[in-house]
Parts: sequence; structure tokens; C-alpha cells
Amino acid sequence: MFEKKRPNQVVCSPQCAYAYQKQQREKKAKREWNKKKKEIKESLKTKKDYEKELQVIFNSYIRERDKGKGCISCGKPNGAEQAGHYRSVGSSSHLRFDERNCHGQCIRCNMHLHGNAVNYRIGLVERFGEDYVQSIESDNTPRRYSIPEIIEMKVKIKDKLRSLKNK
Repeated sequence: MFEKKRPNQVVCSPQCAYAYQKQQREKKAKREWNKKKKEIKESLKTKKDYEKELQVIFNSYIRERDKGKGCISCGKPNGAEQAGHYRSVGSSSHLRFDERNCHGQCIRCNMHLHGNAVNYRIGLVERFGEDYVQSIESDNTPRRYSIPEIIEMKVKIKDKLRSLKNK
């Protein structure tokens, strides 16, 4: 049984010291490999990978922002379980990360009713007014984001999310 005799003692004998050093070298090599692997993965990311990461953070932000407001389409209380887009990402990819176009929706409206667009529009008009909805519907400005812009958006949305959670 190992008993410490001095404050900084970590081993009991030269054999233990050798085994301890070997273990520490292996840990260091593993940490270095994990760091290198992370750098390699980061260098191999495509624009699509960055967009997927941003989408996850963006959706989390929308859910947190609309928590307690209810589903935008059916009004179900505590229904902001998903981030539903008014104009779908498939038809209006330029509005994918536009906060005006995305609101909390219940799973039923977003997935099973495919967005429940008619009631979504009614909910938007009730909450924000007709001008707000028309500004979204008439926005057809193409937006193409570069990887640095996507990374910058990711940082900004993370900050917004953090500030919402700290309230």
C-alpha cells in the first residue's frame, strides 16, 4: 500500500516512477493526437457542414426566444418545441437564417402538418401585423454566405442564445 511520505510524492519506488512516467507520456500523446485530429476535421469541413452547425444553433436560439409564447400556428401553450420556418428552407433558402422567418412551432404543426402555413400566417399577423408578414413574403433578395460569414453568424447567435439563457 502506497503511503505519502513527502507532500509532492506521487510514486513509491523507481519501478512505479517508470510506470507513472510511461502513463503520463501516453496521456500526453493522446491529448496531442486528439488536438491534431480536431484540427484535421476542422480543415476538412465544407460550407454545408458549417451551415448544419449554424442551423442547430439558430434553431436552439429560436426555441429559447419563443419559449412560453406558444405555437405560432395553433397557439398551443408551451408549443415552441421546434423552430418552424414560415417560408420553407427548400423554397426560400435565402431566409433560412432570418429571425423574422422562423418562430416556435409545435411538432404537430411543423412536421405532421408541413408547417401549417395558413395558420402560421394568421399567427404572424396577430403577433406582428400585416406589414411584418408582407416584408417576409416580398423578400426575395438572394443571400450567399461565405464560410467566414457563417462562422461570424454562428458566434453572434451563440452570444444571443447565451444572453437569453442568462436572463
